[in-house]
Amino acid sequence: MDAYALLLAATLNAGTVLAIASLGLLINEKAGIVNLGAEGMMLCAAIAGFAAVVHTGSDVAGFVAGAAAGAALAAVFGWLVIWLNTNQYATGLALSLFGAGFSAFAGISYVQEKLPERPRFAIPVLGDVPLIGPALFRQHPMVYLTIAFTVGLIWFLYRSRAGLVLRSVGESPDSSHALGYSVRRIRLAAVVAGGALCGLSGAYLSVIYTPLWVEGMVAGKGWIALALTTFATWRPARVLLGAYLFGGVTMLQFHLQGRGVDVPSEFLTMLPYLATIVVLALMSRNPTWIRVNMPASLGKPFHPGS
Repeated sequence: MDAYALLLAATLNAGTVLAIASLGLLINEKAGIVNLGAEGMMLCAAIAGFAAVVHTGSDVAGFVAGAAAGAALAAVFGWLVIWLNTNQYATGLALSLFGAGFSAFAGISYVQEKLPERPRFAIPVLGDVPLIGPALFRQHPMVYLTIAFTVGLIWFLYRSRAGLVLRSVGESPDSSHALGYSVRRIRLAAVVAGGALCGLSGAYLSVIYTPLWVEGMVAGKGWIALALTTFATWRPARVLLGAYLFGGVTMLQFHLQGRGVDVPSEFLTMLPYLATIVVLALMSRNPTWIRVNMPASLGKPFHPGS
């Protein structure tokens, strides 16, 4: 039972990386913007956050640096696709490639660096409860903040006026423009917010999840986060559940290896990516379901006055 408690704890930890990034991408796509640069933003944020902690010893500084790096890259992406009307897909891919190369270059001197001793977190009393204590109540505060943010995002999108405006920009930017809303500014704000969350995810990855820096350490998690937004049909609660599902698949490989299951390690390593492909393949069998749930203007440029 202790082994399963540890597996559940590791699932929450791994799922948080995906959840934060996926929620950021969901905000982008609710505004009608597709950003394929999540992988690159997370890599740059990972090295920025790791370097900040190395020099300051503060996890908060690392999270701030990661979020700032992600927001800065997203702002450049937003300026290119929203104001210069470059192709969203090509620009996102370019951002992903840039992030991979730049993070590798900037992180050369940090490969051997070690972070200060990490503090252990536990909710008083609840953390001492057998089985569920180690599984649920000894997580980093960012895990609980991610769950709280998901609840807040649901309220924002479906209960607030600002959320309604954001969704209307993603559904019909021409109508929003006719009502006097600045579609470009709203989209840019959504892109920057989404980039900051992707950056926060990257910083969490290098500072908390695996407290070290290795070139390419994001290892496809940005692409999985992109798939999660579609898998969850652009609903925050489903994004969170899907992130923990994929996190569980990721941790399952280590659990099975620890149990001595006679399966090639290469097969276990590919489980998260195989699960992503299978889910997308199953969803593509019903394109109408995706089309009904996706923002109507997703990926479509907006030209004021056209």
